Amino acid sequence: MKAIRVHRHGGPEVLAYEEVDIGRPGPGEVRVRNRAVGLNFVDTYFRTGAYAPPALPFTPGNEGAGEVVEVGAGVEGFAPGDRVAYVGTLGAYAEERIVPAHFLVRLPDAIGFETGAAMMLKGLTAQFLLRRTFRVGAGHTVLMHAAAGGVGLILTQWAKHLGATVIGTVGSPEKAVLARRNGCDHVIEYRREDFAARVREITGGEGCDVVYDGIGRATFPASLDCLRPFGTFVSFGAASGPIEPFDIMLLMRKGSLFATWQLLFQHLAKREDVLAMSKDLFGVVATGAVTVPVHARLPLAEAAEAHRRLEARQTTGATVLLP
Repeated sequence: MKAIRVHRHGGPEVLAYEEVDIGRPGPGEVRVRNRAVGLNFVDTYFRTGAYAPPALPFTPGNEGAGEVVEVGAGVEGFAPGDRVAYVGTLGAYAEERIVPAHFLVRLPDAIGFETGAAMMLKGLTAQFLLRRTFRVGAGHTVLMHAAAGGVGLILTQWAKHLGATVIGTVGSPEKAVLARRNGCDHVIEYRREDFAARVREITGGEGCDVVYDGIGRATFPASLDCLRPFGTFVSFGAASGPIEPFDIMLLMRKGSLFATWQLLFQHLAKREDVLAMSKDLFGVVATGAVTVPVHARLPLAEAAEAHRRLEARQTTGATVLLP
């Protein structure tokens, strides 16, 4: 079986396509044949060593979709041939992989493998951001950085569906068009505009209820200037580098703000939450309220090229790797 392996941290060139043996599933595990694998910016963090994998070598990737091949002892509710999707531990960049049953869900027939692979990590991230971290509803004003990215396109559609006014930041005119098509009421091109000043202008000086920021260093602390008093700053990524340590009194000075960084896998610690959050996500996708655009497909063997495009900000929406 072929898989991508990382033997040392570094650039995209360290992603080696090679033969591996994953063995049979143990108790509580399921072997899945991947039909599609999701690409995410967090994959680059593990590749470079910014996030530490459990050990070297390792296989990157946290989401995919495919068919059950074999189930381990004690696994109930899954059988060979079942269509499934998952988000979970590292190991998705492979033709087949072992998945803890805890993180595995049935993929509805109406959702294809590519969409399923592209939506689990990004879609469940959008779910916990919108429904569990700050519960967005009618009348709220939301700022989404990287609104044309994988999480951004899902989150903006979903927030709009919930009745919010959505402001998005993007890096190019082409991405601005995409963001508008997917739910942004207002789009700011951050390379040629002061996004904090534009947010104040758009909101009549009131600011937003919540800012969702997966960019990190480049957008902080200006993101705080986009919030109304008692607003919420939600950090969930560091595409431009980590936010530097800051004096917590800054939150008071900027308007008695709330700030948080939450991890998807803490929200998925209980099996019932995996099922409930996935059901919520599948529901908005099945009704058409949220579409998951897959804008690029590359063979699994070309994972290095996929990483180069991702880090060069040449991607929009989702990219999937096809075993």
